[in-house]
Amino acid sequence: MNLVPVSVESILVGLPLPCALRDQSGVLLASQGFMVSSRQDLEAMVGRREQIYIDADQSDNFRRGFVNRLNNLVMEDKSLGQIAEVQISPYDAKRTKEVETDNDLPDWLDLQTQAHAMLRDTQGATFLPRLERLQTELDRHTRRNPDGTLFALIHLAGSEVNQYSASHAMLVNVICSLAARDVLKWPQAQLKALSSAALTMNISMTELQDRLAVQKEPPTPAQLQRIQTHAPRSVDLLQQMGVSDVLWLETVLNHGAKTPGPLARRADGQRLARLIQRADMFAARLSPRATRASELPGTAMQSCYFDENKQIDEAGAALIKAVGIYSPGTYVKLASQEVAVVIKRGLNTTMPKVAVLINRQGMPTGEPSVRDTSQADYRIIASVPSRDVKVTHSLDKLMGLTRQAATEWPW
Repeated sequence: MNLVPVSVESILVGLPLPCALRDQSGVLLASQGFMVSSRQDLEAMVGRREQIYIDADQSDNFRRGFVNRLNNLVMEDKSLGQIAEVQISPYDAKRTKEVETDNDLPDWLDLQTQAHAMLRDTQGATFLPRLERLQTELDRHTRRNPDGTLFALIHLAGSEVNQYSASHAMLVNVICSLAARDVLKWPQAQLKALSSAALTMNISMTELQDRLAVQKEPPTPAQLQRIQTHAPRSVDLLQQMGVSDVLWLETVLNHGAKTPGPLARRADGQRLARLIQRADMFAARLSPRATRASELPGTAMQSCYFDENKQIDEAGAALIKAVGIYSPGTYVKLASQEVAVVIKRGLNTTMPKVAVLINRQGMPTGEPSVRDTSQADYRIIASVPSRDVKVTHSLDKLMGLTRQAATEWPW
């Protein structure tokens, strides 16, 4: 067991622990999911120990909880001094510094938090620079390692409902950018407007989006009214914050329109909006809700491939060509009876590179083995719901495989 130290101050009081806590010898202090009810209970549990530890393989879970805590402090309008007092573990502080100095290793939890905060910022003076920074980061990572970017965002979208609006906006942004740039070959000016619209289309109902993701009851009439009118309200809000780009605003205004037909017959804003509408549908179906599980990737893709008249949709087809039937970050079963996660799109949309997580005996693999599903022995025979993959794996390790795949298989 590889233990890393964490700060006592970073433990979430009143919420389930994201991972088990141990002492320096590895002795269990509290199990994953245990709820520390008060700071006094935490101090009693830690006792005179100078440090507590977590398993390095669970550090992503711990860091996610820490990031959520910081976000909650910001939303509660706590003072900067109070926020600064919250310390992450020395191990994660080192990782954060490494991420900041290595552009090839994006910190997706941090980007998710940036998007979460940006979508709640209604001050033009700060909103527009925040949006520009997020766009720059997403564009850089999408160009350098598109498969790793898809992997991370599909993993975030499918693994939790917290900060749904942020994960959803980033995923729609990336898959639209890939389809528009690599398949449809749209000009740079349209790519920029498309990126901006994808990230801000739902800005007038960000809080409602996050609430609905965890709400167990059907939407109320008032909530339905806000959903139905969010597009023009988003345009109004963007204009109030200083946005004057006509193509951006027109795309946001029309992004919910369900209008089948060829892209060439549409005005520029409506063409961009149609691509976003298809991507929006696909990304939403990949994400779980409190009331339902996420859909299988193939099912989600089929929903955007056929239009309202059951004909092949040009925008939906472009998305599938760009992302693949089996997108990075999704799970599949192979002819070898192994269960794997997709790490790289292939030359064919149905033949990606995958990393085996569960062997043919049903046991977790110690180290993921890479398979080429274009080979008959390893062809994909079924999609596997993420909820059925009962194995813990390191996101960092799997992201490393996407970078390795980008180097070894550059197509």
